[in-house]
Amino acid sequence: MTKAVYAGTFDPVTNGHLDIIERASHMYDHIYVTIFNNPQKQTMFTLQERIDLLKEATKHLEHVTIDSSDSLAVEYAKSVGASVLVRGLRATMDFEYELQLAFSNQYLDDSVDMVFLMTRPTHSFISSSSVKEIASHHHSVSGLVPKVVENALKKKMNE
Repeated sequence: MTKAVYAGTFDPVTNGHLDIIERASHMYDHIYVTIFNNPQKQTMFTLQERIDLLKEATKHLEHVTIDSSDSLAVEYAKSVGASVLVRGLRATMDFEYELQLAFSNQYLDDSVDMVFLMTRPTHSFISSSSVKEIASHHHSVSGLVPKVVENALKKKMNE
């Protein structure tokens, strides 16, 4: 059984993330979609809110586990028996960051491979940051995020 980890902040999960999760779920026997703390990012949603949103957005997928971790991604992968870290690439600017991350992960544990999935062109401009900015100006994010996230963003913006 081949297990993979798709790691991210998912603040919030977008249709781009969901596309990568769905495609990876057809490639691997089990996917752990894992929220990792990134101290460089200020999150809008709490950890529990992000877990709940991811669970709702992926409930139609079998063999997907939503989790969170404070460890390094390669350490987490080893702890769940995963041999692959899945990463999504939107554009050239993502590649440099992801390449550095891949080299760091190889240094830490070269038995965990990194697999890069190119985003579909329709999702190439979507980022969690841009979604939050659009929503903060009370514009529709329909089509950019799952409906559950759209509703959560509206609620968050009205608080």
